[in-house]
Amino acid sequence: MTRLLDVENLTLQFDTDEGRITAVDNVSFSLEAGEVMGLVGESGSGKSVTAKSLMKLNPRNAIYSENTRVTLHLDSGPVDIMSLQTSTDLQVVRGGAISMIFQEPMASFAPAISIGDQMVEQLMIHTDMNAKQSKELSEEMLARVGISDASTRYKQFAFELSGGMRQRAMIAMALSTKPKLLIADEPTTALDVTIQAQVIDLMKDLVTEFGMGIIFITHDLGVIAQTADTVAVMYLGRLVEQGTVRDVIRAPGHPYTQGLIAALPSLDDLDTPLTPIPGDIPSPLERPPGCVFNTRCPVNMGDRCSNIVPEFSNIKGSHNVACHLAEEGNKGT
Repeated sequence: MTRLLDVENLTLQFDTDEGRITAVDNVSFSLEAGEVMGLVGESGSGKSVTAKSLMKLNPRNAIYSENTRVTLHLDSGPVDIMSLQTSTDLQVVRGGAISMIFQEPMASFAPAISIGDQMVEQLMIHTDMNAKQSKELSEEMLARVGISDASTRYKQFAFELSGGMRQRAMIAMALSTKPKLLIADEPTTALDVTIQAQVIDLMKDLVTEFGMGIIFITHDLGVIAQTADTVAVMYLGRLVEQGTVRDVIRAPGHPYTQGLIAALPSLDDLDTPLTPIPGDIPSPLERPPGCVFNTRCPVNMGDRCSNIVPEFSNIKGSHNVACHLAEEGNKGT
């Protein structure tokens, strides 16, 4: 496979009225062309902020570390995203080589412009299509994501569509430019299970057809299990576990990942009570020292977990865990 994206030492802070907070802390990962990577974690873990960093979409009070490197590998050569400054420079990644499906579809459409006109506009900016070709492709994409009577919906405004239909229209718009990288931020949250399956199948088809890479952000490990090739687990701005979906789901090495899986309902025994992770994710203003999960960890090792940030330890193959327990296990082998 061909390398598509390299993220190295991504550290992002925000200046706020309460002080400077760290939202993403030293995150590194890579993505191959044609690979679907699941980015998993609770709300507030930094998933969306990480994804927006790949297009420099975070607000003006965002401060990136000098060591942060984000490189997108295109046919024309590598693009150093952190070095792009102006809106014109950023067009290569914003809606061009990278598209993003946001959590809230209503915020992604201009209310006074029809769905179709917005789709045509972006195609004419980012491709060499004319207006007629752009209209035909837009209607085709609306139909492919399960919107009936696409030619009529094309002429409508966002407020005229239901929530689920707006979500599908947003997905169609993101996919229509055939980006090299698609960032899908909870793309199926507002959809019923039938449409969820259609959207997931469509994404898989596009990966096969165009060699597109996808970063799929969700808290739903069930969706990740049937969609992604690899998974990265995030907690309070740090990656705590990475590996193939098979390895991470079947043999989670980090107590946080184990807790996420234990919290899933069991269809085999409907009487089994749910097992939530105890406690709440801390505020970024009150980041725990040492391992960021130590305040909720059921196997806390005391001072070591409370004071020392764990490094990634290799479990096997590409399966890596940032946990002192894994470090101890490696020493014993």
